[in-house]
Amino acid sequence: MIIIGVAISVVLVLVVGIAVGRKIDGDSSNYLVAGRRLGVPLVAVSLTAAAVDANATVGNTDLTSQFGFWSGASLAIGLALCLLLTGLVLAKRMNAMKLFTLGDFFRLRYNRPTEVAASVLMVVSFTVLLAGNMVACGFLLEHFAGIPYAWGVVLAVLLVLAYTIAGGLFSDAYTAVIQTAITIVAAVVLLLWVATTLGIVIPEGMGPFAFEQLTDPAVGAPINWATLISLAIGDIVAIDFMQRIFGAKSPTVAQRSCFWAAGLTAAIGTVFAIVALSASATLGISVDDGPILYTLLGDFAPPIVAILVLSGIVAASFSTASGAMLATSAIAVRNIFTVRRRSGDGPDPLLRWTRIAMIPFVMAGAFLAIRVSQTGILLTLAFDLMLACLAAPFLFGVFWKRPGAIAALTAIGVGFVVRMTFLALTPTLYGVPNDIFYIPNTLVGPEFDGWATLLAAAIGFGTFIIASLISGRKPAEVESEKTVRAGLDAERTAAEPVAVG
Repeated sequence: MIIIGVAISVVLVLVVGIAVGRKIDGDSSNYLVAGRRLGVPLVAVSLTAAAVDANATVGNTDLTSQFGFWSGASLAIGLALCLLLTGLVLAKRMNAMKLFTLGDFFRLRYNRPTEVAASVLMVVSFTVLLAGNMVACGFLLEHFAGIPYAWGVVLAVLLVLAYTIAGGLFSDAYTAVIQTAITIVAAVVLLLWVATTLGIVIPEGMGPFAFEQLTDPAVGAPINWATLISLAIGDIVAIDFMQRIFGAKSPTVAQRSCFWAAGLTAAIGTVFAIVALSASATLGISVDDGPILYTLLGDFAPPIVAILVLSGIVAASFSTASGAMLATSAIAVRNIFTVRRRSGDGPDPLLRWTRIAMIPFVMAGAFLAIRVSQTGILLTLAFDLMLACLAAPFLFGVFWKRPGAIAALTAIGVGFVVRMTFLALTPTLYGVPNDIFYIPNTLVGPEFDGWATLLAAAIGFGTFIIASLISGRKPAEVESEKTVRAGLDAERTAAEPVAVG
C-alpha cells in the first residue's frame, strides 16, 4: 500500500513534467531559464524543492539521531542561510545580468580559462549532489518495494531524466509546486503524529539549545560549523539555485523568492530533526537498521503518514536531481564546449546538446550513488569544493573590481589541491568513515574532520585576496568583458515575454 501511494505521486509529477515540455517550443532560453518568465510562487517553490532534498530530510534525520540537532539540521539550516544571503546581496544583481548559466559569470567577469576551470568544478560538484539524492531513492525502493538498492537508484534516475529532458526549467518549476506542497504537508503531518503518539522528546545534550554542539570540539563542533559554513557560503555557488534565479521575471521576484524559500527550508529541516530526536529516544531505533526515517515510517507510522512523508522525500529528491541534471549538462555544453543558443531557422543546438549531455552525467551520478551510499555527506562534500575553490572568485568578483583572472585561477587551483589533500588524509568525513577518497596515513586523525573544510576555505579565500592585491585586473580583461556582454545580449530575444506564475 505504501509503495503504491508513493508511486501515484511519482506518476503525477512525471505526467506534469512531461506535459509542461510543450512550453519549450524548441528554444534553449525556455529550456534553461524558462524564458525568464517565472513569478514569485514558481521561483520560491522551485528553490524550496531544490533545498529540501533527500540530504536535508533523510540525511538530516540520520545525522541528528546519531550526533544531535546541529549535526543534522545544519544541512537544512545551512541551505536556508544560503538562500537568505543570496536574497540579501546577490539575487537582484545576478538576475539583472541576464545570464544563461552560472558559468557565463566567470567568462564575463574573468576570462575563458576561468570559465572552463569553474565549470568543470561545478559539474563535478553537482554530479556528487545528484548522487546524494539518488541514494535516498535507492534505499526507499529497497526498503519498501524490495527492489535491490542499485536498481532502485537506476530507476529513480531514469524517471527524473524523463521529465527533465522534456521540459527543462519549466518542468522543474511546475513539478516543484506539487513537490513542495507534498513536502510541507508531510512535514506538518509527521510532526503532529510524533507529538501526539510518541511525544516530543529531546535527549539531554542533543537538542537545538545544546549549544555545546557548536562550541565543544569533543561533541563535533568543528564538523557542525563546517557543515553550516560550507552550505551557507559554498552553496551560494549553486548552479541549480542560480538557474532558478535567472528564470525569475525580475530582480525583485528573484530576491523575494529567496526569502520565502529560506523560511520554508529552515522550518522543514527543523521539523525532521526534532522528529529524529524524538523517534530515536522513544523507540530506540538507529541507523544500524538503515535510514532512521524509513524505519520509523515502515515499522511504526500509520500508512497514510508513511505515504505522505515518503512521497515528500521522493518529490524533494526528484526536484533537486532535476535541477542538477539540467544545470550540469547546460554548463558542460555551453561553458566547456562553447555551444551557443541560436533562434530562428533550424534547431537550436544548445537545446539539443544540453538534452543529450544529461545522459553521461546521469550515469556518473548513478554510479557514485551506488558506490557511496551516503546522503548528507555527499551534499556537504559537494559544496566543500565550491567553498574552497569558487566562493571567493564569485562573491568578491561580484562586488570588487580589482580581482582579475590570475587571482581567480590561483584561488581555484590552490583551493582544489588543499581540499583534496585534506580529503585524502582524513579518515572520516563529517563523522562517518571516508569511503570516497582516503589514503591510510599516520599524519591526520579523525579529530581533523571539520577543520579540513574550514582551513581549506580560509586558504582559498586568503589566496584569492592576496593574489588580487598583488595582481589586479588587466585592461584587456575589462575590454573582454564588454565583448562577452555584447555576445550575451545578442543571444537574448528582443521582446520581453509575458510573465507566468
